[in-house]
Amino acid sequence: MGLSIHGIAASRALRPLWAASELGLDFHHVATPYQGGATRTPEFLALNPNGHIPVVVDARPEGEVVVWESMACALYIARHHGVADGRSIAPATAREDAEALRWSFWVMGECEADALTLLMHRVVMPVARRKPDLAHVAERRLAVPLRLIEQHLARQRERGEAHLAAARFTVADLCVASVLHWLRPARGLMSAHPLTRAWVRACVGRPAFQAAQASRAAA
Repeated sequence: MGLSIHGIAASRALRPLWAASELGLDFHHVATPYQGGATRTPEFLALNPNGHIPVVVDARPEGEVVVWESMACALYIARHHGVADGRSIAPATAREDAEALRWSFWVMGECEADALTLLMHRVVMPVARRKPDLAHVAERRLAVPLRLIEQHLARQRERGEAHLAAARFTVADLCVASVLHWLRPARGLMSAHPLTRAWVRACVGRPAFQAAQASRAAA
């Protein structure tokens, strides 16, 4: 038995790396970059014919399980390697499971593309290649979903729960924060949503997030 995570932290592979770190799992990190042809080898394409990272390979007694798509990888790790005890990131109730599923799908559909555009054209790309207009439009569009999550966090506070699905940090928070932390360069946008800003800071301030990011240096 054994769990392997293929990818690098400077990619969406951060999500399963973070989940495994939160759970304190003993896993094998196969540092596979998305550039240079590493995801186009026959061996990698046998794992993921899309040729993308991350890929999770879980050697189980009943046989090997292969998972790709970053959110699916993180949710799988939480569900099948976590303990539904109300303390770990694994959903402990049907409601928590539903929140993890819906917020993970929501952030991919409503936020990720614009969040990535904003990050690339404000931070990552060389200045000469950045297109400020694209970042501006993306930031303007993101105000709509951020208003929604701000309202949800306010309702959660009224319930005495500081996180998306429960009083504790769960895989729901992990999946959504893995996208929304890309928005930190948009200071005006984040300042307009103070509950979301504080929640994102708390999520990425967790030791497991730092440990997952540290694998970037080891790659």
